[in-house]
Amino acid sequence: MNLGECLQKARKQRGFSQQQLADELGVSRQTISKWELNETQPDLSQARKLAEALHLSLDELTHYDPQLREIEQVIEKTSEKKQNEINWTQVWAKKYPVLASYPSVVDTAPYTAGLQQMLDTLQRDYHYNDQDAFLVLKDILAQIWNQKKKHRQSQ
Repeated sequence: MNLGECLQKARKQRGFSQQQLADELGVSRQTISKWELNETQPDLSQARKLAEALHLSLDELTHYDPQLREIEQVIEKTSEKKQNEINWTQVWAKKYPVLASYPSVVDTAPYTAGLQQMLDTLQRDYHYNDQDAFLVLKDILAQIWNQKKKHRQSQ
């Protein structure tokens, strides 16, 4: 998706007309139109103002994905209490069925012991609480996964 398409989707999701966004930025409606049609591009200063007006970072603006943004907003607005009520394994199992089937197939005890040791080490060495240690370990696993994906794609 090019910058013009990203800008247009972000503007529409925020409920701005071209004129309203132009007024906010101190430019003409035609300028917004030209940006959205990729006839011209905003300079860096204008791009910063655009991102700010649309409540996005510059990176988010240039790679805008309205569906991703909507998911992020739902997560941000969901209370801790509600998050604790959700059975995340069940929810994710709808997309990844292995999450529903593995407990009856995999002996998880050896993995649990190793993971618990890693969590304990993170807590001891970095003074993380339970949740933060878990999140760090989850993120490390995600980084390993992403590296493997990149490696497979490059082959």
